[in-house]
Amino acid sequence: MKLQSPSATLGVIVGNRGFFPAELARDGRAAMLAQLEAWNIRPICLTPEETRHGAVESYQEAKQCAALFRRHRDELDGVLVTLPNFGDERAIAAALRLSELNLPVLVHAFPDAAGQMRMGQRRDSFCGKMSACNNLRQFGIKYSLTREHVSAVDSAALRRDLADFAAVCRIVRGLRHSRVGAIGARPAAFNTVRYSEKLLELAGISVEVIDLSEILGRIGRLADDAAAVSDKLAAIQHYVPTGSVPRAALLKMAKLGVVIEQWMAAHELTGASIQCWTALEEFFGVVPCTIMSMMSQGLVPSACEVDMVGMLAMRALQLASGSASAIVDWNNNFGDDPDKAVIFHCSNLPKDFFAAADWKMDFQEIIAGSVGQANTYGTVTGKITPGPLTLLRISSDDIQGRLRAYVTEGESTADALASFGGYGVVKVPRLQALLAYACREGFEHHVSVNRSHVAAPIAEALGNYLGWEVYHHA
Repeated sequence: MKLQSPSATLGVIVGNRGFFPAELARDGRAAMLAQLEAWNIRPICLTPEETRHGAVESYQEAKQCAALFRRHRDELDGVLVTLPNFGDERAIAAALRLSELNLPVLVHAFPDAAGQMRMGQRRDSFCGKMSACNNLRQFGIKYSLTREHVSAVDSAALRRDLADFAAVCRIVRGLRHSRVGAIGARPAAFNTVRYSEKLLELAGISVEVIDLSEILGRIGRLADDAAAVSDKLAAIQHYVPTGSVPRAALLKMAKLGVVIEQWMAAHELTGASIQCWTALEEFFGVVPCTIMSMMSQGLVPSACEVDMVGMLAMRALQLASGSASAIVDWNNNFGDDPDKAVIFHCSNLPKDFFAAADWKMDFQEIIAGSVGQANTYGTVTGKITPGPLTLLRISSDDIQGRLRAYVTEGESTADALASFGGYGVVKVPRLQALLAYACREGFEHHVSVNRSHVAAPIAEALGNYLGWEVYHHA
């Protein structure tokens, strides 16, 4: 069923070259636009009334195309260059340069039929794609490629390429010029989550900060029977089985959730990380895990221990997949299987990571020994259900002055495991090599995870378009 809103809005440049048959550009444009709409992608393209066949061949047509894209600047997520024939590489590059969009670009070429290689039949798009890419590189325009050098418009291969490209576009748009929040100070014992606000700002990501004392002060001003508090309390009880958790603890969680949401809305923030260990438990009497789980489930990623770059990795995964992300520890080996490990957090994992019958609200067993069980209610506990996983870690390398990441794909397994918190067994091919890389390069022990396989668009978006250093552990 076609979705009501498009998964992406793409500017479409149809290449043409005059000494090739005109019907190739005409028919190729029509076939591509129809297929994009069938795949829930909204195309913005020149019409046959504006240029010959609605394609781009000359500098004047490039100017018309650029003007069209500029008029739709706020709607466009990326640009698709499609070549029904060889195409004019200069006009394609000029259209992109003159549009001044700085958006992801996917270059596609139509295939030739082996029995149609005579003049008047052949496309030569195979060759034209190489010329187009050569010119884009000369112009300093970043671009992506389809997995196969040429692909039919109605092929499964192109459908997958466009789905991945739409994900790339969402990640780039979602991270550029984004605003995120840091609630409280980094826990003193967690040097590992230190990060550079300046490197994030240079990448277009602004961090809004608030002291934990301000959060607690605002909570103190909320009446127990305030409408917002009552609504949040009901939402918590609907979200997760609360069992024997005291009502006083649930009320504190509701107030915490209200204050955080109000602050984030006031500053137009798309994600946040929060101080937990152990100030909230000692001086407020709950853990924030349930509130964080609810935020992440609602596609507003929330990471603990003020792990800001971990939260950004959650957001990148979410943008790629359209589903909730979590943050976990690389926590334990799993027996003697070198490709398996235990991932764990206390936990604030979103609801989608658990089977409905296998999760509940509980107290935080690790901190309870030092601050008392009564002060640690609010974790969400259970075993992660089996299925695909993408694992991503982003880090700010202050020494080298860069943002960097590693990403890989694996699966959560059905292996039996008795634990507490939120936990599961993950299997990643050549896991030992990945762990060695993470340790050698000084990456953090946290890793963000999503129940999908989206490593390819993650690597393309962060590496090619945002310019970060990315290791794709394939």
